[in-house]
Amino acid sequence: MLEFPLETNRVLREAGWEPGRRVDPERWLVAFEEEELRGHAAARDFLAEFGGLAVGHHGHGVSRTREPFAFDPLLCLGEGDRFAEWGALIGRVIFPVGEHDGGRFFLGIDETGELYLVETRLASFGVMPEAMNRLVLGVQPKVVDGRFR
Repeated sequence: MLEFPLETNRVLREAGWEPGRRVDPERWLVAFEEEELRGHAAARDFLAEFGGLAVGHHGHGVSRTREPFAFDPLLCLGEGDRFAEWGALIGRVIFPVGEHDGGRFFLGIDETGELYLVETRLASFGVMPEAMNRLVLGVQPKVVDGRFR
C-alpha cells in the first residue's frame, strides 16, 4: 500500500483516493489496443489505484506552479504514436494514464513505475510513489531528452 506525505495525501483524498482504492482498469487498457499500445503491470496497478481521479488545484509549488491533472487515459486517445515513439527512444514502454494542465501535456507511466510528462519533450517526475508527490506538490520534472528544450 502506498503512503504519501501529508499534503499529497490530503490532495489525493480530496480527489476521491483512499489507501487500498481499487477500480477495474480494463476499459482503459483495452481502449489503446487499436493504437497498438499494450498495458503493462505498472500501468494496470497505477490505474487500478488512481484511474478516474482528477485534481483541480492551482498555485505555487515547490519549483513550478501546481497545475490540474486527471488520471483518465481516454483523454490521450489518438496520441498512441507519441507514447510509442518516446518509449522507443528511451527503451521503455510508456502507457498513457491521463493529462496535465487541462490537456496541455499528457501523463504516462513505464513498466518500472516511472511517471512522465509527455508532449514535444519527455520529462520524468521519477518513480512511484515519489513521482506522485512531485506531481502534486509542483516539482519541476526532469527532461529526459534535451533535444526539445
